[in-house]
Amino acid sequence: MPSFTVYKGSKEGKIVKAQTDKPDLQDDQVLLKVTASGLCGTDEHYKEADMALGHEGAGVVEQVGPNVKYLKKGDRVGWGYEHDCCGACDQCQTGRETYCPERKMYGMADLDQGSFASHAVWKESFLFRIPDNMTDADAAPLMCGGATVFNALYTYGIKSTDRVGVMGVGGLGHLAIQFAAKMGCDVVVFSGSDSKREEAMKLGAKEFVAMKGKSEIEISRKVDALLVTTSVSPDWKVILPVMAANSKIFPLTVAEGDFQIPHMPLILSGITVQGSVVAARAVHREMLRFAALHEIKPIIMEFPLNQSGIEDAMATLRDGKMRYRGVLKPE
Repeated sequence: MPSFTVYKGSKEGKIVKAQTDKPDLQDDQVLLKVTASGLCGTDEHYKEADMALGHEGAGVVEQVGPNVKYLKKGDRVGWGYEHDCCGACDQCQTGRETYCPERKMYGMADLDQGSFASHAVWKESFLFRIPDNMTDADAAPLMCGGATVFNALYTYGIKSTDRVGVMGVGGLGHLAIQFAAKMGCDVVVFSGSDSKREEAMKLGAKEFVAMKGKSEIEISRKVDALLVTTSVSPDWKVILPVMAANSKIFPLTVAEGDFQIPHMPLILSGITVQGSVVAARAVHREMLRFAALHEIKPIIMEFPLNQSGIEDAMATLRDGKMRYRGVLKPE
């Protein structure tokens, strides 16, 4: 196979079908046949860039390089936002390689390939085995969406006795509710309207607040950790009064511009605003094990992995009609 198909963004924002040369596999590189790809809001940000799109991949190993140690042909694996790191800096050597100064991330490196593709070549050390009781379509959205929310809960010391607030019931939010609930946390959901109340409660929430039109809110217990998964920031004047002392706020969605929050309430309650990207590899593996054990699954809408399917999926996401994670599958 001298080349494989990738789907790229373009200046006009149209999806372009292109070919990427298949390299001779070096070192620990692995050739994968893509079996499913999640669609993330970040993909939408890059649709006007001349680069291969997609970073929530699932696939089957087709070929391995000379120094691959653990994977073999036929293994099911996934990959996410980060593709490589230096391996030698303090961040890499303490399991925080997502903050490596030489990290290779989606949109910044390896622009010739992504998960919107027929195949991909990645390093074995950045691939994750998919648990046997998980389908490729269910695994794909966990590679970024699942890893992002799990990382916030797992890495920053959120306890099972904590009250966790989830703002937004969408691609990230519906996974955050499940992970937090299965970790034993008391989950309260903040959503625009009442329309997703029943679903949020089924996913594990104990309390639900419809925010629209409210200048103040009352809840049964203050929030120790708030995961903000909405595309726009909330009205902090409404939210900060229900945050507990020494609580943490995780703004998890990607946004341009400044992060603004009222100064005095932040100080007087000792609140932390915690930046957090996708999970480091050790945490990513824990996420997959935890999701498999507790049968945490994304709610997905499937689309064909071709030009029109990608355009359709992106339009569905853009129009706010995705329930709740788009998954592209080869026909």
